[in-house]
Amino acid sequence: MKRRERTRQLIELGGLVAKANLIELTDDDRAVIFGILVEAAAKLSGEDREQCLLLWRRRGKRAFNDARG
Repeated sequence: MKRRERTRQLIELGGLVAKANLIELTDDDRAVIFGILVEAAAKLSGEDREQCLLLWRRRGKRAFNDARG
């Protein structure tokens, strides 16, 4: 991946962390935020992968729509 594209991707992902209010909710504790992401990755590696993706995709779409409205 080109450097510019990678930088943009990382900025957008950081924006999602901020949009989910994780920075404030964790008092900007990077270890906690990373732990949350590691936990999500573990769930995605398990048997319930498809169910988790479906649930999280629905929640994410709903949150995006709520933020727009």
